[in-house]
Amino acid sequence: MSLPFAILVIVFVVLLALNVPVAFAIGAATLLAIMAIGDIPAFALEAHRIATGIESFTLLAIPFFILSGLIMGQGGIARRLIDLANATVGGFRGGLAQVNVVTCMMFGAISGSATAAVSSVGGFMIPAMNERGYDRDFNASLTITSATTGLLIPPSNIMIVYSLATGGAVSVARIFFAGILPGILTGVALMITAAIISIRRNYGQAEGIDIREVFIRAIKAVPALLLIIIVLGGILGGIFTATEASAVAVLYAWVLAQFVYKEIRWKDLPGLLLQAGVTTSVVMLLIGTSMAMSWVLAYEQIPQDLSAYMLTISDNPYVILLIITAILLAVGTFMDMTPAVLIFTPLLLPVVTDLGMDPTHFGIVMIMNLCIGICTPPVGTALFLGCGIAKTTVSNVIRPLLPFFGAMLIVLLLVLYIEQISMFLPNLLDL
Repeated sequence: MSLPFAILVIVFVVLLALNVPVAFAIGAATLLAIMAIGDIPAFALEAHRIATGIESFTLLAIPFFILSGLIMGQGGIARRLIDLANATVGGFRGGLAQVNVVTCMMFGAISGSATAAVSSVGGFMIPAMNERGYDRDFNASLTITSATTGLLIPPSNIMIVYSLATGGAVSVARIFFAGILPGILTGVALMITAAIISIRRNYGQAEGIDIREVFIRAIKAVPALLLIIIVLGGILGGIFTATEASAVAVLYAWVLAQFVYKEIRWKDLPGLLLQAGVTTSVVMLLIGTSMAMSWVLAYEQIPQDLSAYMLTISDNPYVILLIITAILLAVGTFMDMTPAVLIFTPLLLPVVTDLGMDPTHFGIVMIMNLCIGICTPPVGTALFLGCGIAKTTVSNVIRPLLPFFGAMLIVLLLVLYIEQISMFLPNLLDL
């Protein structure tokens, strides 16, 4: 281990342990590592790497998708999706649990954010489930895990970050479509788990499905669901790029929320813009400092050394992939998704490509691993937000989370070892 790399790791870990914000921990550790390299103007180099790291047309999609998610979250979209989900699956045993998962899948796909899905869907569904006799901790754990499906079903901000981290080796359009089937499969696994638990605990009664009600709710929800079709259809049809699609999403969401659903007023826009700006600044600072750290790793040839070392452990690709999965699961417990993707993609991508793994497939596997991480302590953003909304504690929720973790892990292993689950649509569409 070289001295600069040792300094980078030690300083970064110590600062994280001291609860220093991740972006500043990355920036400080990188600066000291560059100083240890010697004969390089450390401050100027890091500033340059941070600036060039966020100088990307692709990254413009992030603030637009953040803004569109905020507009739809406040514009009555979640309630209409809940009504549609309730009409379609609410009549089954444990129907509200199924409604929760389906709504999180739809709203998460529209907003591209797990935290937005937890706050918007959970803020409505958790109290409703509490009133119907569902256990509060079960409701919280179901919402927390279901919200992660929106990070796999496009559009998803973390997929854009992964595309950037690969240096353009994976296009945004390709990874967008690669996430659809794994995201749906994860949602189905969570629904099956919720159904089993609901039957055992006698949650909810089977009331059947009213076709007329389904039709009415579907008509009301169609304008919201059209956003997914517009974004993905436009990208697939070559009408606009992913970045341009994000701007279209903002315009469509605003028109829908203000003029169709009429739940956003002109006076609400400055607050939404400010919130989007603050969130974007946090994400961009993380990206900039992570790209500077990636330069240090590349300069010290850490990815090549790691690849060579991993291949000495075993010549069996299945074993290596399982080890990498374990590493990513561990990383996800103490690091947020954005810096984790930016730091570990350059490190692990050479290893998996040497094993013959498609970079797009690896991206989906990485995101699925980190989705589990945001549901676990000590850094799980979705976990803490969900507990706050449900008015419960992390210690109370951990045990009810375990069956849903098990379902997510099963799907993760299926996607890991059956490449066609993620690669079917990109290959079919020739992306």
